[in-house]
Amino acid sequence: MVNILRKLGVNLDFPEEQTCCGQPAFNSGYHKEAKDMARRYMKIFKGNDYIIVPSGSCGAMIRVFYDQLFQDEPDVLSELEGLSSRLFEFSEFLVQVLGITDVGGKLKGDVTYHDCCHLKRELGISSQPRDLIKGVKGINFVELDQSDVCCGFGGTFAIKYPDISGAILEQKIRNIKSSGADILVANDTSCLMHMTGSFSRLGVEIEAMHIAQFLDKAMED
Repeated sequence: MVNILRKLGVNLDFPEEQTCCGQPAFNSGYHKEAKDMARRYMKIFKGNDYIIVPSGSCGAMIRVFYDQLFQDEPDVLSELEGLSSRLFEFSEFLVQVLGITDVGGKLKGDVTYHDCCHLKRELGISSQPRDLIKGVKGINFVELDQSDVCCGFGGTFAIKYPDISGAILEQKIRNIKSSGADILVANDTSCLMHMTGSFSRLGVEIEAMHIAQFLDKAMED
């Protein structure tokens, strides 16, 4: 992501003191700890023109669920309005802020795309990554059957309810294989880790890549 943004002329700063946005704690019911992490996040990223995140789930946590954490603190909610207006998921930033759908990349292969749940349902981002993928010359984009159906909840749900998660994942893998794609692209590492774990166990020879990895590789080639 950093490589691409710099190639596109974005003056980028990477605060090294940053840590987690607090989503794992929030999802596990540790709201006090999630609040502490959220306050730290807000302090570190105060004052930037834009905040760009490579994950739809992190973006949803900050833009949507921080409001739930601080619903009884109006001063914080006021500050969150400014933060949310400056925060963009990576593909969203490229398309909607920079106005770019063609990064000048070339790559060969059949490519399909998985809609990550938080990215599509909470942030409403679906067309942007597809436009960026289709903007790469030499690839054949193949729409994934049931692309917006969950991959099986790659986070704590997969640990707490492995049988349910596994059954959902099994259907997702069948659809990916049926697409005939060489490359699977998604915008969240949790989804990618969940699906590539199954690829490894089943011997599925499909390359899974984050949208940033995919575009970076296309720009290098």
